[in-house]
Amino acid sequence: MNIRKYLGLVFSLAIAGVGMQVSFVLAADTSEPNDVSDPAAGLTQVGEARLSVFLFDVYDSRLFTADGTYERGTRPLVLDIEYLRKVSGADLLQRTQKEWASQNLSHPKQLDWIESLRTFFPDVTDGDRLTLRVNEDQVSVFYLNEQPIGSIDDPLFAEHFTAIWLSPDTSRPEIRAALLGKAS
Repeated sequence: MNIRKYLGLVFSLAIAGVGMQVSFVLAADTSEPNDVSDPAAGLTQVGEARLSVFLFDVYDSRLFTADGTYERGTRPLVLDIEYLRKVSGADLLQRTQKEWASQNLSHPKQLDWIESLRTFFPDVTDGDRLTLRVNEDQVSVFYLNEQPIGSIDDPLFAEHFTAIWLSPDTSRPEIRAALLGKAS
């Protein structure tokens, strides 16, 4: 097997979550961001985590809230993911659906949500930041590199989408613990 096919297989497994390793760092950044274009401006970091699969780092993620703590339903909330490698928008959507299925999360609007995401979810590459901000009014606004790219105005979407990382039923409990500032 040539190296290109091998790396493609490894990356496919990474997206599927096979062989996942997670490293994390706890953070309590109490400073307010200076840049008003930053979706996390005025919020405090709760925690951060890195998803690594085999030897490959996939992304760094950070969770922000108004007071630096998280409980289900906390708003505003920002989940910021900085990708460390190339991932297609189609792969991101496929992983979203797999995570919902693994948590037994279903809703009559799920296919509508996926179709909405498909209209604006980008392909990402090393250094791209895909950010979700759920406002007090429950609107989920997505940003690519601090530029708004789309939104979904449905409180249940926000709950389902953030559950991928924040639900006790997540497939990545180490990531959840680190994002919530509870990793040991």
